[in-house]
Amino acid sequence: MFKDFVNYFVFEILGLPEEGIGLVIHFFLYDAIKILFLIFLVVSFIAFFRTFVKSSSLKQHLSRLPFGVGNLFASLFGAATPFCSCSSIPLFIGFLKAQVPPGIAFSFLITSPLVNEVAFVIMGNYFGWKLALLYVISGVLLGVIAGLILGTLKIERHIILDANEVKKSNPVNFKSLKKRVLFSFGEGYKTFRKIFPYVLGGVFIGAMVHGYVPQEFFTETIGKYNVLSVPLAVIIGVPVYAGCSTVVPVIFSITAHGIPLGTSLAFMMSIAGLSLPEAIILKRVMSIKLLGLFFGIVALGIVIIGYLFNALTLF
Repeated sequence: MFKDFVNYFVFEILGLPEEGIGLVIHFFLYDAIKILFLIFLVVSFIAFFRTFVKSSSLKQHLSRLPFGVGNLFASLFGAATPFCSCSSIPLFIGFLKAQVPPGIAFSFLITSPLVNEVAFVIMGNYFGWKLALLYVISGVLLGVIAGLILGTLKIERHIILDANEVKKSNPVNFKSLKKRVLFSFGEGYKTFRKIFPYVLGGVFIGAMVHGYVPQEFFTETIGKYNVLSVPLAVIIGVPVYAGCSTVVPVIFSITAHGIPLGTSLAFMMSIAGLSLPEAIILKRVMSIKLLGLFFGIVALGIVIIGYLFNALTLF
């Protein structure tokens, strides 16, 4: 419904064309408002939940789970949430504020934009259900393994929210529902206010790429190389911002032009899971060092998956 309103406002009231500047403004308005709304809503909801459960108890409970089980649950939960990379950040922030172990929170952040039921169905129709299932498994495994690696590196000191906000926002006992609600909305508003400029900046860059960089550019650039095509596809895909479900048809088109499936999938995964707008927003909640480590580990995992799929399709 909101998308219909943005369509009407941009293309009917403003009278802008459905390409170029019109597409940029439509993309910017829709995604910026959607992400900011999710930030306020999700952080407020998790803050409300935290008024009933002590964050320290939740952290201890998750830390006691067998090695990798928490990461697996987080990745599966991420696969069940139909979020793009930027829309996954509000839940990620909420998990950090609830003192969920960072490695587990990262498992969710990695898998959520890469795998969802809509992308699975579309991919199954385009490429076959066996490949679609393999893609889902590879996306979940990437979230688990990358989250485990990050969790073993003692990254807590590089999380800005953990250092500056978690202790202050950790709720005490509340005696009334009104106080719980006010606390929750206050947490949502504080996070909204601090993330706001980063969301606008990130979505603006994504909108410009979306509106002015033609699909042929990616097809021709990736298609020029053989052995290095997979890492190149990942590098080229990062500045683009879109969800898996919207990129799958584009990937099918690229594959139809002769680009190997693994290379096309690596391109899609980098678009969905490692967007430049996502990096700009995440910069507000973690250090540059951790952000680079996160992007590097996930990018390496995507490259490996791309090569594996290329090898599978040869047999």
